[in-house]
Amino acid sequence: MADYVKFVDVTKCDGCRACMVACKNWNDLPAEPEEFQGSIQSHAGLTANTWNVITYDEHERSDGGFDWLFRHAACLHCNIAGCEKACPENAISTTKFGSVVIDHDKCVGCGYCVQGCYFDVIQLATYKDKKGKEYRLAQKCDLCTSRLENGLQPACVTACHTDCLVFGRKEDVLRDANARLAKVKERYPNANIYNPQGIDGTNTIYLLAEKPSVYGLPEDPQAKLSQVIWKDWAQPLGKLAVGATTFGVLSALAVQGALKFKNRGKEGEDHHEG
Repeated sequence: MADYVKFVDVTKCDGCRACMVACKNWNDLPAEPEEFQGSIQSHAGLTANTWNVITYDEHERSDGGFDWLFRHAACLHCNIAGCEKACPENAISTTKFGSVVIDHDKCVGCGYCVQGCYFDVIQLATYKDKKGKEYRLAQKCDLCTSRLENGLQPACVTACHTDCLVFGRKEDVLRDANARLAKVKERYPNANIYNPQGIDGTNTIYLLAEKPSVYGLPEDPQAKLSQVIWKDWAQPLGKLAVGATTFGVLSALAVQGALKFKNRGKEGEDHHEG
């Protein structure tokens, strides 16, 4: 399990969207203008080329008050990542920083990862090769792993002017998050730390002002046993079985070839003696 996490304190977010712009710029992602949908939210949700979105939710409190609830929505980088478990090509893995990343040299665009994601984050982008043939690749936030490898913070974290976004050592971040939660509960009694244990926690952890469902998040996502069994047991054993079968066939062919060679040599000796 990674020693680093990204922390999102939604109670500090003012909806400025600087994180969205920084993400687009750093990752060289194309703009995706959308028609006005009657909301101040700029995009309906995450796409293959929009890796983080500020969501806006109108929320009426139990005391009759009203709040705008903002959330920096992006990949949560799950410890038991549904996308990774669903991938048949081993194209998805977790780095030492806790970031779940995609190897595009291995990705075949099958879309199983899209179906496996607990949070509807990962999506497929369509490209064309030099001959004009279309192909697809899975894409999502990679926590700016290339920046982390060079001692830099994720682009979204660097752009955040309210300290809503923090990246650091897990132990330190969680300690500060729990201290912050105690203060936030004075205004938001339902405030909570969102780090779902049904998927062994995530490497993007939220402090939410209300229940996860208010933000469109599953209350208690669970790793699918069928995916875990298939990925961690059935697939490796299947590869071993194929490898053993191949080795057996090749060994049999080698033995058969050796016997033929030996028999030919014996026949030659018998013919010479005769």
